[in-house]
Order: sequence, then C-alpha cells, then structure tokens
Amino acid sequence: MEFGEKVLELRNSKGMTQEELAEALFVSRTAISKWESGRGYPSIDSLKEISKFFSVSIDELLSSEKLVTIAEKENRANIRKVLDYLLGLNDLLACGLIFLPLFPHPIEKMVYAVSLIEYSDVSTTIKLIYWILFASLVVIGAVIVVLNHFKCEKIKRGMIILSMGISIVTVLVLAITRAAYATSVAFILMTIKGLLLLKREKT
Repeated sequence: MEFGEKVLELRNSKGMTQEELAEALFVSRTAISKWESGRGYPSIDSLKEISKFFSVSIDELLSSEKLVTIAEKENRANIRKVLDYLLGLNDLLACGLIFLPLFPHPIEKMVYAVSLIEYSDVSTTIKLIYWILFASLVVIGAVIVVLNHFKCEKIKRGMIILSMGISIVTVLVLAITRAAYATSVAFILMTIKGLLLLKREKT
C-alpha cells in the first residue's frame, strides 16, 4: 500500500475530514490532499506528527528508501535556505561601501581615505550613482532575507539574479571611476556571492 493510501485509510478509520486532520497535524488541507493523492510527501517533522497522531511507526508509513529520499530532499532545501540567508547578508554588507573610508580624498601631497558620506572629489552625478547602487544592494539584501524567511521562492530567485547584476555593475562603475579601495571591497563581495550562487545551484 502506498503512503497516500495509508494516510487515507488512517484518516477514515478515525472518521476525520481532510480539514480536521490538517488542523490536528498543523498543516494545510492542500498538503493532506497532496499526500493522499500521491502528489507529494510530508517533511520529516510532519511524518513524526502523523506517526504520533495515528500511533503507527514511520516504517509502517514509508519504506526506508522513500524515507531516505525525503530526508535528502529536505537536507538540500535546508542548505539552500542557509545559502540564501548568506546571499542576503552579503548584500547587507554593501552598507560598508557607504560608511567605511574607501574613497580617495587628496589634501596637498597626501591622499586620505574617506567614507562615501564625506566623499566630495567626484561629480554629484557619480556620487548619486554610487548611492543608488550601494543602497539598492542593501535593500535587495534585506528583501532576500525576508523572502527566504517566508519561503517566497520565485520572487527570491529573481531578487538574487538582480542582486548579482547590480554587483557586477557596481564593480565596473567603481573601477571606471578609479575608486580602488571601494572596487576591491565590492569585488570581494561579488566573488563571495558568486561562490554562494555556484554552491546553491549544485545543491
């Protein structure tokens, strides 16, 4: 007997509707429907709840092979979630491009480093471009963290792609305008982001 058929049989044995079982297991009615129709399987935590609620062992519900498959899938999903948090945090670190002394400010024969807030040795247009790029990265980073928390996968993926694009543009703009220290920091952040994305795609 398949897992879905077992859940259906157990639910009927207690005379429960899908809604009632969903409420008892703290899941949606749609989840129960998917399980019973064979269109999906529960998480390990949900399996434990089903096992406890119906007083049956997990082995009776699922074969060991299917259980391993679910565990591996859940593990990959958890790794991706952690990587996405790191991607968001990486973008939040772009605030360092605003507040750290990374921009050259020559005084007589000496060159000092100042933050973007104090930086006045470029045109207003270029400084505005800096602000837009850096602020965009910080905002996108915060959005990615929030979307990751609420499991909005499609929108989050789009934001991650946008983030990488802005990072590339940021490095190019900083390099063209000869802000060496800021270029180095932005390049390091972009490289880390690229490695995280590569790891994410392999997971």
